[in-house]
Amino acid sequence: NLTNTDELTEMLRNQMGRHINTDSDSELLLNVFAEGMNRADKKGSMVEAVFGAMELVMKECKGGYAGMFLINGVGLVWDPHGIRPLVFGTRRTNEVDRMDQNGVPLTPAHMATSGKTLDYVMASESVAIDTLRFQLVRDIRAGEVIFVDMNTGNCHSRTCTPKPSAAPCIFEYVYFARPDSIMDGVSVYETRLKMGEKLAIKIMRQRPDHDIDVVIPIPDTSRTSALQLSYKLNRPFREGFIKNRYIARTFIMPGQATRKKSVRLKLNTIKSEFAGKNVLLVDDSIVRGTTAGEIVQMAREAGARNVYFCSAAPPIRYPNIYGIDIPTRQELIAYERDEDAVAKKINCDWMIYQELKDMEDAVRECVTGTNDALPLFDTSCFSGVYVTGENIDDDYFAKLHNQRNDQAKQDRNRKRALPPQSNDGCESVNNDKRDGSTSQGGDGCESLTNDRTTMTTTTTT
Repeated sequence: NLTNTDELTEMLRNQMGRHINTDSDSELLLNVFAEGMNRADKKGSMVEAVFGAMELVMKECKGGYAGMFLINGVGLVWDPHGIRPLVFGTRRTNEVDRMDQNGVPLTPAHMATSGKTLDYVMASESVAIDTLRFQLVRDIRAGEVIFVDMNTGNCHSRTCTPKPSAAPCIFEYVYFARPDSIMDGVSVYETRLKMGEKLAIKIMRQRPDHDIDVVIPIPDTSRTSALQLSYKLNRPFREGFIKNRYIARTFIMPGQATRKKSVRLKLNTIKSEFAGKNVLLVDDSIVRGTTAGEIVQMAREAGARNVYFCSAAPPIRYPNIYGIDIPTRQELIAYERDEDAVAKKINCDWMIYQELKDMEDAVRECVTGTNDALPLFDTSCFSGVYVTGENIDDDYFAKLHNQRNDQAKQDRNRKRALPPQSNDGCESVNNDKRDGSTSQGGDGCESLTNDRTTMTTTTTT
């Protein structure tokens, strides 16, 4: 998730004398933090040393990251830009007067003097906090560092960057987060209802004479948006696809053939919901278009008269550099294509994307309580605007393309294949390591590639 890894590696090696052993962003973050701790006043407090080190991390490390360290009895959490979600919660270890009836500390100052009366939990989503029966306190703010001294039980908070700018990733609301999560004070479920409503309004505006018979979601994430869309269009909502829950997300799988095969393994149709009907399929987003194309074909094979398609997210035309494996531009179906061209590519009769402004408004309109309106989102994969200042024409993106494109991933997978073992890359079928074990064809082993070619064995007396 760091966008200046080359500069950091050079700085750590040449200026700070540190060894970098991997290409992991986490190793760079840890080394910068360790350098900051080394510079701290050894006679000063641990709290000031930690916050000082984190100021160095946020000054030097560019990108979108939320992290947590456990260091010799202390806990540390930070989030420099608020791009990736991070929340924290508490629960009482015993009754204390400085909390409300739900067990939430009344002020940060109370956490700093809690003295082992509170337990703390950090998570990317509030559902984890609910499950553990803690109370959600709030999101960790952009540029904020939370330091938990596990020796004293006190928790300290400080903003460690001079100009924090919150820009939460809007793709979390569309796709990644669970619908029962609360992020930045906003219900993910409510935002998806709003997205479905706004998408329905666009359909009625562009297709006022539509002949949609039924609205069918692509499981699972799009269900909430599709439900509200069907209500707004006054058309029945039906489940037409059943999902195999043991297949991973297809859009991040390497190789087009693998992705296409996995779609068929992942979904199966309920044919009665398609037969003879004009079907509107609703998905949360379209990345490469592999899933969308196969799903449209499955709907036609199930007997649909016409197949329409809509996306609760705008067209994805740019790579994501803040932790989502969205591929290079050339592999994105919306790259240099409008709605009609995408419809032709996935073989549907027409399709409609959500407007970016409508998606942003859907989230903002769901802000409740005392939380300020969200002024900025990370929408880089939709707009090409990167909150950390990168430009799509930078050399960084060319490097990213060379690392992320399908061919590069397939080449890496081939290099990671099982290393040659005894007998030219095969192991004994019975894995017998004893001397004098009975040999079978090929010294008691089968090729890992299951090669059936005939082998001639010459015996020397």
